[in-house]
Amino acid sequence: MTTNINANPLETGADELERYALEECVKRHRFDRRVSVLILPDKRCETAIKFARLGAQVVVADHPDVHQEIEGRILAAGHRDEIAFTACTLPDLPDDLPSEPFDIIISRRGLCAMPYDEARVVVRKLLLKLKIGGKLYISVLGLHSELGEGYAPGEKTIDQRFAELSPALAKKYELHQPVCLYTERNLFMLLLEAGASVLRTLTTTYGNVKGVAVRV
Repeated sequence: MTTNINANPLETGADELERYALEECVKRHRFDRRVSVLILPDKRCETAIKFARLGAQVVVADHPDVHQEIEGRILAAGHRDEIAFTACTLPDLPDDLPSEPFDIIISRRGLCAMPYDEARVVVRKLLLKLKIGGKLYISVLGLHSELGEGYAPGEKTIDQRFAELSPALAKKYELHQPVCLYTERNLFMLLLEAGASVLRTLTTTYGNVKGVAVRV
């Protein structure tokens, strides 16, 4: 496994996980003209716009403070009919979301902002918002990325691993709240314990961890 790669671990541009999700959207669109996608979060709307161009109905869930910014990006891209915004964050998922149940859900980094036990509950909630056979795409910050350098609970088990980054890295990435950093096995077990069928996990060149699971 690649360890402590000195690259920006917060970068959320196009990556392998996004490619898997876009390919899944194309496959589903061949059989169902209405493919629904939930993305948490997508402040720049880059991923949402890619799915909208494929004909999907997309819901972007993010903090209320970025509502106007996201709406502006939706309008500028000309996808007002395909992309909707809903104000919520991962720990506070509403009981019902527009376009639910979804074919595809993409979660980026949000699970790292909570302890492992809480993340497992949230993943279970996300699974229940999928159609049977729907797929969940998860991205989490990696213990073996640069963020793991000087991370105090790095040698502890995942259920005890929730703390602030080292002062230097917290300042560098403006990430001052406690986080839970994952190994690939940690994410695999999180998905499994939440009741998902795990299709694949992978570690990126940045040292972060991603996984794909299906609701059965």
